[in-house]
Amino acid sequence: MWIFELYCVVKTLYPYLLLALILVSCKTAKLSDAVTKEELGEYYDAADIYKRVYSKTPSKNKALKGSIAFHMAECYRATNNAQRALTGYQNAIRFAYRDSVSTLYAGQMAHKSGKYNDALKYYKAYLEIDPGNTLAKNGIIGCDSAVVWKKDPTKYTVKRMDAFNSRRGELAPMLFGKEYDQLYITSSRDNALGDTKSAITGMKNNDFFLIKKDDKKQWLQPEIIPDGINTDFDEGVCSFTSDGSTMYYTFCSQDEQSPRTAQIYKSSRSGAQWNKGVLVEIFKDSLAMAAHPAVSSDGEYLYFVSDVPGGKGGKDIWRMALTGTAANAVENLGPEINTPGDEMFPYVRDSATLYFASNGHPGMGGLDIFKATQKPNGKWQVENMKFPVNSNGDDFGITFAGENEYGFFSSNRNDGRGSDHIYSFEYPTINIQIEGWVLDKDEAEIADATIRIVGKDGTTEKIIVRKDGTYTAKGKPGMDYVMMASAKGYLNRKQTLSTSNEEKSQVYYVDFSLPSISKPVLIENIFYDFDRATLRPESKEALDDLIKMLEDNPNVTIELASHTDRKGPEAYNQQLSQRRAQSVVDYLIAGGIEKDRLTAVGYGKLKPKTVNKKMHEKYTFLPEEQILDETFIRTLTPEQQETADQINRRTEFQVLRTTYGLY
Repeated sequence: MWIFELYCVVKTLYPYLLLALILVSCKTAKLSDAVTKEELGEYYDAADIYKRVYSKTPSKNKALKGSIAFHMAECYRATNNAQRALTGYQNAIRFAYRDSVSTLYAGQMAHKSGKYNDALKYYKAYLEIDPGNTLAKNGIIGCDSAVVWKKDPTKYTVKRMDAFNSRRGELAPMLFGKEYDQLYITSSRDNALGDTKSAITGMKNNDFFLIKKDDKKQWLQPEIIPDGINTDFDEGVCSFTSDGSTMYYTFCSQDEQSPRTAQIYKSSRSGAQWNKGVLVEIFKDSLAMAAHPAVSSDGEYLYFVSDVPGGKGGKDIWRMALTGTAANAVENLGPEINTPGDEMFPYVRDSATLYFASNGHPGMGGLDIFKATQKPNGKWQVENMKFPVNSNGDDFGITFAGENEYGFFSSNRNDGRGSDHIYSFEYPTINIQIEGWVLDKDEAEIADATIRIVGKDGTTEKIIVRKDGTYTAKGKPGMDYVMMASAKGYLNRKQTLSTSNEEKSQVYYVDFSLPSISKPVLIENIFYDFDRATLRPESKEALDDLIKMLEDNPNVTIELASHTDRKGPEAYNQQLSQRRAQSVVDYLIAGGIEKDRLTAVGYGKLKPKTVNKKMHEKYTFLPEEQILDETFIRTLTPEQQETADQINRRTEFQVLRTTYGLY
């Protein structure tokens, strides 16, 4: 990645005192030209001069040789030639260049070249000089992690988009349009404006190009934007407001007498055209670098990159308020995001998710792409996107097609010249679906039922149940959900669901059976010892579910009613049913339900069951709406009579009040 070209960064050079003193005796005009060009940020030209001067400098002049090697390496590092930079730092170390940072940079260039064992050697050597150095420590973690990540890649599919790329460089893709059918890229390809080649990179300056989809949804060839934002100078790294009316972008003019400084401009859209950009004033210091704009979806903040004082080192990600009383206030995103290295190319996906590139966090080499999630307490959780999204080269400038897990990014992986190109990425579609029924206790559909789903990540969703009682909802892998079904005239029911971490499509079934508020509800699977009121162990599951239902509906009071069949004396049956109802109440009280929410009533054989639709479908010999009294039961066969008696032997509850504890 041509970090120092498009972004026109003012490079902080290491002190030239020793080199300047040597120049007095060397009296070499070419060497002084190299120094001047490096100071101006013309690294491509400077590296070429340093290389020629280095080859002519005798090895016996160790101090000069080491200094030239170091600065040559710095220029190669700036123009993204990791292998040549590594060789330069190695020569600087060999000739005992006075600045030990050569060892750290040698480690970083070896890391970026995929030479992890060599990188580890240099990082460990540098920690002996500077034991607390964060970059060296993170470099060691990154080298070790890279080996693991390559052996066990993520499920992302990454492809080089050859149709988008040229022999030059393409970077910083940004999707645009309601259907994400337009892609802006930055490129130095041959048909970029201007004829002058940059002294920074040896290539043309960058311009914006637009790639559109045709009627068949196929991407077309990149076309240069013909309107006012492109100039003979460098433009690139854009971001759009959510309404598509404003573009923020990086612009860098070319003044041969001063260092290059990147600034952020914005352009407004008139129809299909972008107007000439105007400067966005972020810092009062006109030489302060500001680049890589990313506007939040709500339009409240502009995220950007700068190396102004007050950061964590290198280039940091900052943000500026665009609206409200805090407008124009600038803040650093802090140490969870920013490191002593470089953090760049922010991409704001939503209010809590930020993507960025960094060479300071542990990574695979060069810039890696990271995902940062902001927690409710304001802290950021940062994670590396790993292989194959990341590589030992520079990977940066990601863009997503909305909420879809696919899009584009830029990388210089596997390019010997260090040129950047556009890659696509896509995560296999994983469909986690939750579906089921919402019925009443008689398995009849409930009109206007709703389900509220709350995930442990704070997400909430309200689902309207279909008229046939079914519903569907989307879920996420590895998520805990609490689901509450409700409907007018029915008690609420709560369910919990935990989806698997396994990354594959799955369907989870969660059914709800809602008790009616207006009619008795059968409690199934309640068992007593014969001719006694003692609850049998098999009743526990049903009674625990009843406790849960009462906990889900804390303002409800109920009557617990027990019924017997037609056999036996009426007084005896009434007393037995009363004791049985009380046994259920006692169990609920022991389970934590308030005593004054429960009323136990024994009806004996006074209230035989009325056949409902569900019972009729199960026992077709029982007519719907038929009362199972003794007169009717005697008309049945002995086997059918036993079934009817069994139905009458039951425990039910009925809602008495729905205002308990409210007044």
